[in-house]
Amino acid sequence: IWKDMEEYQNKLSLTGTKTLTDSNAQLSLLIMQVKCLTAELRQWQKETPEIIPLTEDVLVTLAKEEFQKLRHDLETVLSTIQLKNEKLKEDLERIFNELKTKMLNIREYKEKLLITLGEFLEDHFPLPDDGNVKKKKKNIQAPTAQLITLHEMLEILINRLFDVPHDPYVKISDSFWPPYIELLLRNGIALRHPEDPTQIRLEAFHQ
Repeated sequence: IWKDMEEYQNKLSLTGTKTLTDSNAQLSLLIMQVKCLTAELRQWQKETPEIIPLTEDVLVTLAKEEFQKLRHDLETVLSTIQLKNEKLKEDLERIFNELKTKMLNIREYKEKLLITLGEFLEDHFPLPDDGNVKKKKKNIQAPTAQLITLHEMLEILINRLFDVPHDPYVKISDSFWPPYIELLLRNGIALRHPEDPTQIRLEAFHQ
């Protein structure tokens, strides 16, 4: 750009002997500005730029500036991470509350089912009395322990299935009335252990 300006200046200087008209007044002003800029440029070219020595104060100043920049960057990253953690925490709390609500609903539903099942079993499968036991005494050994109702048997099997899903089998005790055990097995409600016939489990209908 400076070379072009110098070339234009040389061309204009050739017309210096000619008289400028009013229309060339602006051109004359431009020539003067070009001459001033050219002189200033040459002056700058002759000067040697001053190099700031790397003294201890300069190094400390530069280190402080870098530290401030690094601190600002770290604060920005930390703020971003904190915002993400807060969002993640809110998401986890929301998921936890949803699961908690579902578990409460399932527990209430389970309680209602057990109550309804208990009422049905008490009406149609009452606890056997001594008369019933004596009638079946020929084919079934008389129990030596206090018998429990079919409802209680099913409740034991249900609790075992949900509390210990990896080992849902229950040891058959003397309080289990054999006809009720056969009833559960025959109708596919309960299953025997494949290796131990003295253990039964509830069929996992929910799976």
